[in-house]
Amino acid sequence: MSGIGPVEAGEDTYPHPEAPLAGAAPVRVRLTVPARHRRKAALGAAATLTAGVCVYALNAPEPPPAPPPPWPSQVVGFHYAGASAGAGRAGAFTFTVTLTTEPGRRVTIDAITQPSAALAVSTRPSAPFTVEPGGSREVRVTVYVLDCGEVPRNAGLPFLDVTLRNERAVQKQSRILGGGYPEDLGAAIEKACDRPAP
Repeated sequence: MSGIGPVEAGEDTYPHPEAPLAGAAPVRVRLTVPARHRRKAALGAAATLTAGVCVYALNAPEPPPAPPPPWPSQVVGFHYAGASAGAGRAGAFTFTVTLTTEPGRRVTIDAITQPSAALAVSTRPSAPFTVEPGGSREVRVTVYVLDCGEVPRNAGLPFLDVTLRNERAVQKQSRILGGGYPEDLGAAIEKACDRPAP
């Protein structure tokens, strides 16, 4: 065969009855998954999700611990309220101290003493006593002169040693009371020992 012309269909060329015709809409094939397979797939997805939640819960970081409560000395205040009635009796000086605490912080006063062995201290109420959170309490303190020859005449005289306690710790520290306490105590010792301070 020679020449140029349109290509013709060869032998046994005919349209197949199941082949789509040109321009016809494609046939959609519907796949059906049996119900038992759908149940297995749902159970598998649920098991995977549960395992993921458990792994996350076991490996999740713990929240940071709460900060410790403050030291007792950080939440209590001592305020000199002046000499009390009967402060001038021989050999003793009585005065009032007002103790205050911050809200939410209870402090127990285990002891109030004086650093000098020549002086003794008593309190009313007697220690130990508690100052409730955010409250205040008046304490009458009496300082007794035991030995005039050994009474300190220096800067250490105004100190009171206090032992404080709260849920965090027990602290012992020296407190300086202002508001005229050093002068009042010095005058009381001078009167008790009948000699002027140098």
